[in-house]
Amino acid sequence: MKRRKIIPYNPKLKELARDLRNNSTKAEIILWLKLKSKQMYGYDFHRQKPIDNYILDFFCQELMLGIEVDGYSHGIVEVYDKDIVKEEKMNYLGIGILRFTDDQKLRDMDNVLRAIESYIQDYEEKS
Repeated sequence: MKRRKIIPYNPKLKELARDLRNNSTKAEIILWLKLKSKQMYGYDFHRQKPIDNYILDFFCQELMLGIEVDGYSHGIVEVYDKDIVKEEKMNYLGIGILRFTDDQKLRDMDNVLRAIESYIQDYEEKS
């Protein structure tokens, strides 16, 4: 049996993560309906998961995969720069990141799901 890696998180972010779950965007809700209850190849995803000093929109510990949904604010330079730092930290912790825009999730969910499925297939081939 594979041992689960302990992933650090800031307990102060738990309340914020709960608030974010209760105020999800339409795109986040649509994707969550496809990921919850182990619908994606039996993998367990969580919404608004605190990791280190950040919150990932979706996270699967077994895959070490974070999925980020970028709204309009992510086009702002300061927000984009923070996204880069966040992604670098996640990579340092061994977490791969898939990033999609709100628009992609709302208009092209099939390709978003294909990208996630492709990540999972690559993971399973390497395991």
